[in-house]
Amino acid sequence: MAAVGAPGPAVSDCMTKVALSVSCDNLLDMDTFSKSDPLCVLHMNSSGPHWCEIGRTEKIKNCLNPKFSKTFVIDYYFEMVQKLRFEVYDIDSDNHSLQDADFLGELECTLGQIVSSRKLTRPLVMKDKRPAGKGTITICAEERTDNRVVEFEAAGRKLDKKDFWGKSDPFLEFHKQTETGWQLAHRTEVVKNTLNPVWRPFRIPMQSLCGGDVEKPIKVDCYDYNSSGSHDFIGSFETSLCAIQQASQTYAAEFECINSKKKQKKKGYKNSGVIVIKKCKTVKEYSFLDYIMGGCQLNFTIAIDFTGSNGDPRTPQSLHYINPQGYNEYLAAIWAVGNVIQDYDSDKMFPAFGFGAKIPPTWHVSHEFPINFNPSDPFCAGVEGVVHAYQQCLQQVKLYGPTNFSPIINHVAHFGRQAMQQETASQYFVLLIITDGVITDMDQTRSAIVNASRLPMSIIIVGVGGADFDAMEFLDGDDGILRSATGEAAMRDIVQFVPFRQFRDCPQEALAQSVLAEIPGQVMGFFNTMKLRPPHSDTPLPDLSASAPPSEMS
Repeated sequence: MAAVGAPGPAVSDCMTKVALSVSCDNLLDMDTFSKSDPLCVLHMNSSGPHWCEIGRTEKIKNCLNPKFSKTFVIDYYFEMVQKLRFEVYDIDSDNHSLQDADFLGELECTLGQIVSSRKLTRPLVMKDKRPAGKGTITICAEERTDNRVVEFEAAGRKLDKKDFWGKSDPFLEFHKQTETGWQLAHRTEVVKNTLNPVWRPFRIPMQSLCGGDVEKPIKVDCYDYNSSGSHDFIGSFETSLCAIQQASQTYAAEFECINSKKKQKKKGYKNSGVIVIKKCKTVKEYSFLDYIMGGCQLNFTIAIDFTGSNGDPRTPQSLHYINPQGYNEYLAAIWAVGNVIQDYDSDKMFPAFGFGAKIPPTWHVSHEFPINFNPSDPFCAGVEGVVHAYQQCLQQVKLYGPTNFSPIINHVAHFGRQAMQQETASQYFVLLIITDGVITDMDQTRSAIVNASRLPMSIIIVGVGGADFDAMEFLDGDDGILRSATGEAAMRDIVQFVPFRQFRDCPQEALAQSVLAEIPGQVMGFFNTMKLRPPHSDTPLPDLSASAPPSEMS
């Protein structure tokens, strides 16, 4: 599987990983009664005129000068011209759809330009190349040579009350010291209405936090979140990774939160509360290639939507059209993605299922049937086998409905649950759903995804046709956390949605790259979080805090 930004299967000697962090200033204000809610999308030019999406930052509410905490990690090839396009949008819908968003400007440049300048600031322009007001974008590049991360658990105690009707809604920002000032390394989530917050455990790459130097200053700011975007400053402190780890040898490390303006005005001012670092542990992260080369098997399951909304396969308007030339959108998607994923499936045998059709001989509706009609052996030999079974299946089933996703998600999750019992990173499951976009069991699907987020599993949804894909954008939790109907939060984002129509005229590699962009990070993130090592690795994830004083204290 090509890492994000890789030009192809060949591995270059001159490749290095680069982390890009993005901030903007003076963005256009597109909202009448508030400020824009910006989000940045990164595209890469894969071949000719074709661009594919590499990733998105988080959305920041009511802010014309956003500093995004989510970074883009890209493979940089010294010998190649890698064209990038950063697009900034004002997001107006809950599902973060770009179709409903206002365009705030873009920058096209090369990765080489960013790397050579380390900090690149340029004006944003509109699609017709006129200036996007006074808007600018700044991209900072940092080579990722250090695979250590720092695991934190943090809490606050007796923070200042900032809200008139409530308490405070605190969040933390961790900054690294650079030659040009403080650079945002991580932003925690907001904990609502409390002066004693406990934040969810989080991880910061050591390079982002302190450039690998445990003595280097770190600044931590604490704010009270306001939906207006003008967050109230509670206080801050400066420390170092070394100091935090030394302080937490015997007990949790505690730091006074100081508001310097308040301190100057108020006699007898002590602090604006205390930030408690309950855990600070440095660990090595295995890379995606460490897992793949260490024996982790990627298992791909293909699920195909046979519901009636696709149209009668006997008519050319149908997405399932039985074309004498052997082409329809479902076939194109199966070929394009299948040709890439089969390189990473050792036996190249794919279980392939259909859903939403009436199947012989009883003609009952099934939401989870093998397209080769062999329940005891649903496997197809390679992408050719999937294509052949699909073509045969089309002529035997009756397209029907409804469009239920949860049965096939739960089906694959069952195998993920079994793999977890092995207590090693031996199996990871990827479910590829090809659909025309209408989901009828949304609540059950949300619950199924939330449950699957705790398993070695990812879901890729390829949308075919011209339907409204708002529901798919909603499930692709790039922004905010997907929750079940009962409010249970997903452990991580495991859904990647790609509309096939964007790639209809592109080379096959462009679709495959976009579809598979998030898989390496999801595989790596899951196994590292669960502290599961590659099967052929005899050593567990080492605690590298020997480079600094001992560190963990719960």
